Amino acid sequence: MKLSSTLIALFITIQFTMAQTLKPVSYNDGTQKLNGFVTSNSGKNLPGVLVLPAWKGIDDEAKNTALELEKAGYIAFVADIYGEGNIPTDNASAAKIAGKYKSDYKAYQQRIFLALEQLKKAGANPDKIAVIGFCFGGTGALEAARGNLPVVGIVSIHGGLSKDAARENTAITTKVLVENGADDRGVTQEVLAALTTELNVGKTDWQMITYANSKHTFTNPESPDYNETMAKRAWQHTLMFLNEILK
Repeated sequence: MKLSSTLIALFITIQFTMAQTLKPVSYNDGTQKLNGFVTSNSGKNLPGVLVLPAWKGIDDEAKNTALELEKAGYIAFVADIYGEGNIPTDNASAAKIAGKYKSDYKAYQQRIFLALEQLKKAGANPDKIAVIGFCFGGTGALEAARGNLPVVGIVSIHGGLSKDAARENTAITTKVLVENGADDRGVTQEVLAALTTELNVGKTDWQMITYANSKHTFTNPESPDYNETMAKRAWQHTLMFLNEILK
């Protein structure tokens, strides 16, 4: 008996979904053990995307984003910034450890660099790598650009956009996309103006997109701030940007 085309399509979809898993990857920063995840298409010499999670560490949004990136034809690696034994359990501890890396931005850049090395080891084309991050990870994406890490573009998704005013504005060769919620109370007009100045001084290829009726974590389905319409738009803008710079 022949299977109908609908059943065949369903079977293919199920098989692809089953094959789509994240594989744990352990790596180190000195004596600190780090635990990231890589998509199942590693080793295929594809463009790569590093995913930087929000302030509580690797969460469902970061993992699901990696799986969606795999569907779009990228090898994705989810970075562990804090390391084993340092994962925050509540907002207070998350604020403390995230604040540490925001202040010690060179340590943050180092952890991002180490994750990029893991992405390359997973087979990502070293000349076609981007970084995207959410919230605290969005700050990290900007730090990857500020540190001129070896990536062609970054996407900061409702990230913290400010830096210490004492830090000098320098050249930024990485292409930058900032996706910001219009109602994010942590991003004032002064912060946006300072970032605009920084990117212009750096002679950066940049763009910012502001999403109406969107608070801080508007892309996260598990957040009370979630705005489904704007989240879908932001994701399409992210994919369009990645397609332009990586394919």
